[in-house]
Amino acid sequence: MSLRTLPTITPLALTCAIMMAATSFATAEPTQWKRQGWKTDFSKTSIKFAEILSGGPPKDGIPSIDQPIFKPVAANTDVGGKEPVVSLAIDGDARAYPLRILIWHEIVNDTIAGMPVTVTYCPLCNSAIAFDRRVDGQTLDFGTTGKLRNSDLVMYDRATESWWQQFTGEAIVGEMLGKSLKMLPARLESLGQFKTRHPDGKILVPNNPTMRRYGQNPYVGYDSAAKPFLYSGSMPEGINPMARVVAIRNADTSFAVALSLLREKRTLAHAGVTLTWQPGQNSALDTQNIGSGRDVGTVSAFIAGANDATTPIPYDVTFAFVFHAFHPNRTIRIK
Repeated sequence: MSLRTLPTITPLALTCAIMMAATSFATAEPTQWKRQGWKTDFSKTSIKFAEILSGGPPKDGIPSIDQPIFKPVAANTDVGGKEPVVSLAIDGDARAYPLRILIWHEIVNDTIAGMPVTVTYCPLCNSAIAFDRRVDGQTLDFGTTGKLRNSDLVMYDRATESWWQQFTGEAIVGEMLGKSLKMLPARLESLGQFKTRHPDGKILVPNNPTMRRYGQNPYVGYDSAAKPFLYSGSMPEGINPMARVVAIRNADTSFAVALSLLREKRTLAHAGVTLTWQPGQNSALDTQNIGSGRDVGTVSAFIAGANDATTPIPYDVTFAFVFHAFHPNRTIRIK
């Protein structure tokens, strides 16, 4: 069972489902995983296997999009103007990946302006991150393992079947152990905001419009739940574990700022990074119809450069428990 198999539910019912699922999802061991057909080298790992839980679907049960189809954003008639998209622009080629699609597929393997990229979204963490999918000169394709760690998507590459943590971009099990994917400065914004910035941009469309209930949220009320799904780790102090935070992780620093604080201030400087917030983007994890979700706004993250120039940097708008799970020694700024 996963949240996708549950009927439309209220936050209270979701909380009960979470408590029941936490005791029903057993961990597996490498022997069992090998029986499932995995060719992963399980002798190489940086984690405890007990940290891996089944999310319900099997390997590739949540199918990645490997041959993405786009149309001009000006021709869009399906995605609402305030609906969230992951946007990425490389050398003038700007593309929008609607969460109404990513919520059902979680991974898109794409190539933008000659750069192989993978655009990912983990609904249980509300974590939308884009990566350069080249590692040591090799271009990797990624799929879903159907497994979770700290409630976060565990991906795998099809070349070595190594397992990768979506939130960190690090290989945690297998031949690629110790390798990391480079995060790209994607932006989680509304389609309308993307269209304003990139009127000649492209938008991802479903390969098969009837394959899933695109536009519908299978995790109704999740970001109003009392606690996360399939997570048993410690919780952050001083902040609701399901509160949104802006996470910055680069070579110089790793920190998080409560979205509520940024929303109040609109512009905030921290550790050499400037964050801004503006309204106009729906939550994808609120109401059944994604286009009707409450306004959570859009974040931008920059490093100030010479002559007041700004350079966008990778960031993520995730839940507080997620940042705490992967960075337990880092504080979350709440005031």
